[in-house]
Amino acid sequence: MIKIGILISGSGSNLQSIIEAVKAGNIAGEIVLVISNNAEAYGLTRAANYNIPTKVVKHDDYSDRHTFDQELVKVLKESQVDLVVLAGFMRVLGAGFIAAFPDRVINIHPALLPSFSGTHGQGQAFAYGVKLAGCTVHFVDEKVDHGPIIIQAAVPVLSDDSEERLAARILRCEHKIFSRALALFCAGKLQIEDRKVKISGVDESQLDDQFLISCPVE
Repeated sequence: MIKIGILISGSGSNLQSIIEAVKAGNIAGEIVLVISNNAEAYGLTRAANYNIPTKVVKHDDYSDRHTFDQELVKVLKESQVDLVVLAGFMRVLGAGFIAAFPDRVINIHPALLPSFSGTHGQGQAFAYGVKLAGCTVHFVDEKVDHGPIIIQAAVPVLSDDSEERLAARILRCEHKIFSRALALFCAGKLQIEDRKVKISGVDESQLDDQFLISCPVE
């Protein structure tokens, strides 16, 4: 069984959805550790509620990013973690960390990459005036929000939307596709070929709707 380590910085709503998916048997993995760089993160309480081991590794306690990353790698390796999941982890991980877990670090971003990378992706999309926003689950590489894309979900931007309402709808989609991506990884169904992620065992030609639109259709 795949051993999963999850890194968080805040409330941990995506962590909660992953925990529930694991408990339901939808992800063939075990969450063996939750790490936060923020001792006040509510996600630590969520993990503790399920008796999942937690650890706080504060980035401010380290002189530079490389040293911080090294400590994270050490802690994850001690728990024999196979897959690292970034569920609202608000720190950029360096090349040394990525090299320690090649093609085994997965992140979720609240925008349709490669558009609106970096912080506050949903806010950037709303301010720009896009008609379709969304979220992306991707493998992590040495660049920010750049690695091969696993799954994306598109969320229409409504004419009377606020940034907050849009962000809430995007978050609901995050909860769905994040767990799905992790389930595919743990089932051994993901393969990266020329930076494209291939999903085995899924006949995409049989999907009913093979397009997305952002305007009313009669």
